[in-house]
Amino acid sequence: MKLLRVGPQGHERPAILLDEATYLDLSSEVDDFNEEFFASDGLKRLPAVVDRLRATVDPSPLSKVRIGAPITRPHQILCIGLNYSDHAAETGQAVPTEPIIFNKSPNTLIGPNDDVVIPRGSTKTDWEVELGIVIGKRALYLKDEAAALDAIAGYTLVNDVSEREWQIERGGQWVKGKSAPTFNPAGPYLVTPDEISNVLDLPMSLVIDGKVKQNGSTATMLFSPTFIVHYVSQFMQLEPGDLINTGTPPGVGLGSKPPAYLVGGETMVLTIAHLGSQTQHVKKFE
Repeated sequence: MKLLRVGPQGHERPAILLDEATYLDLSSEVDDFNEEFFASDGLKRLPAVVDRLRATVDPSPLSKVRIGAPITRPHQILCIGLNYSDHAAETGQAVPTEPIIFNKSPNTLIGPNDDVVIPRGSTKTDWEVELGIVIGKRALYLKDEAAALDAIAGYTLVNDVSEREWQIERGGQWVKGKSAPTFNPAGPYLVTPDEISNVLDLPMSLVIDGKVKQNGSTATMLFSPTFIVHYVSQFMQLEPGDLINTGTPPGVGLGSKPPAYLVGGETMVLTIAHLGSQTQHVKKFE
């Protein structure tokens, strides 16, 4: 299944994608894709809900509606740093032997095609195409990676936008350079695991103004999604609807020679196979 949320910002409605051009509004039977939905086995009940509604509700055209983030604001957005060895190399940092975990403010979450805003005073706003994991059930001290797989509701495409000066040069943890408003576009869909035959073989790309900046694959991840979820659960409790960004392949602005960053006016297009595409226009804070 491909779950999505449609409608004006702050008033999104839960829906399911029927094909590339149409969706089915689920709001008459599903409140939202939130913590309660995932915690109450909403995904297991959803096929029956869809079957009932398809008999009475007409499909709607996707082209006529805004697409929001595929989940409501989560308890937390966690990120895994330097999870691609070639990305670590381009930034001049050592390949980690364990996942590097940091936080990102949950209010960074926006729709896949919403504008990304360069924050006030920023000169080093950067891009990062990433695979996102959505947690489907409360997870603490998971036994193994099989249990971790059972705790995954699905996957989504994210742009882990980052302000590198604030992240690296201003002291403290990375969260400061990761948490400006609009810094986490997500979607267009939450894709359930059964839709993806091999999550470790998904081509991914990021293009700015027609120029390919990132062209990689989840095949080069150091730590797999199930390893990450199992590992994180040994240190903190994951809640239903939480989001984990799993790292980016090479091609970010920080790794360019010389480094190059967003200045405003650009258009970013991100794609991960089976997870869809995003398009964001970049604006300066006003």
